[in-house]
Amino acid sequence: MTSQQPQTQTNPTLQDAKKILNKFNCVDIAPPIKSSEKALIRKALVAITSISDYQILGICADTAEEGLTAMKTYSLALGYEPPSDLPVMEGPVYIKLNGKNGLCYIDSYSGHHRGVLVSCQSYHQDGVNEMFGHLPLDLFV
Repeated sequence: MTSQQPQTQTNPTLQDAKKILNKFNCVDIAPPIKSSEKALIRKALVAITSISDYQILGICADTAEEGLTAMKTYSLALGYEPPSDLPVMEGPVYIKLNGKNGLCYIDSYSGHHRGVLVSCQSYHQDGVNEMFGHLPLDLFV
């Protein structure tokens, strides 16, 4: 047990959550995340999303199976019912899920990024309107 364990058991403040998530700048490819860091990243993401009105997920994965698993686990963690009727495609995929209206689609993807973009949307200007990612595909697995 490390001395950091008590910190990971409490919910991070908004400022701390943003500091944790801002390491994922949506442009650079993030280095592999240690399993010990995943719990802190999960808590930070849940803290941020809980104060935004809804989220839009953008998932870039090597396979449809990997992308669909990420979509389902992130959806459930953020309080959404994941769609179950998306087709399975060959090769890398991009999946987009709008948490406000439940619209979701899957398409082939030729880019080099892998991971999950989480775009927090707030109805009010002073709310959280930021994007975080590319977060690990297996963050909630």
